[in-house]
Amino acid sequence: MTTTTRPNGSLYVAIQEGIATVEFGHPASNSFPSELLARLADAFHELSANTTVRVIILKSEGDKAFCAGASFDELLQITNLQEGTAFFSGFANVINAMRQCVHPIIGRIHGKTVGGGVGLAAACDYCLATEAAAIKLSELAIGIGPFVIEPAVSRKIGTSAFEALAWNTSQWKNAYWAKERGLYASVFETISELDKELDFFAHQLAGYNPAALQQMKTITWKGTAHWAELLPERAAISGELVLSEFTKAAIAKFKK
Repeated sequence: MTTTTRPNGSLYVAIQEGIATVEFGHPASNSFPSELLARLADAFHELSANTTVRVIILKSEGDKAFCAGASFDELLQITNLQEGTAFFSGFANVINAMRQCVHPIIGRIHGKTVGGGVGLAAACDYCLATEAAAIKLSELAIGIGPFVIEPAVSRKIGTSAFEALAWNTSQWKNAYWAKERGLYASVFETISELDKELDFFAHQLAGYNPAALQQMKTITWKGTAHWAELLPERAAISGELVLSEFTKAAIAKFKK
């Protein structure tokens, strides 16, 4: 399995038999620069309006990390509050697009997932993972915090589990820990086993009444409409913190 070499990452969307597959990639462990975040949010909005789609699969390229979170290169280039807020609003926009999407989204989490990647997994309606899909929130260690993704993660696994991740920035939680807390529905030993179940489950969902699927999505996301304002507010907090000398030094150290 190959990964893209494009500096701004790649995003591919394919639709077959009512199943839309959204695949993102970036040479730095599938991390997200702002351009790729914007393209991902647009993809979910477009698919939501597509009446031929019944279910969406979210996956990333390669066979190593699922997602390394925010692009460190771009974080180091932020020079003012407007730029910082705009960057972290990228994650807010993606999560809100996933929340607002009328179709169920299945996450294919094949490898390690950090920071914003955990937020993406939490914003999926159902996740299948491999044993390699450990998770970590390292934001506090680099001078910011998992503020934008917190509502999505806490909604999925609860506040206490979120705190176990957020405060201990150096500890990986394995895939079975994530399954026990509700982030993953099932965990498989290999990617091939994961993909076999993913194909079966996606086709099963695609065969259900589309109106019922959409009502199910509406019901399970009840009470989150305020995220349209909340997540951008959280982005502004991170956008300010990323300007500090502490944060810039910490990010540079992590990058090395």
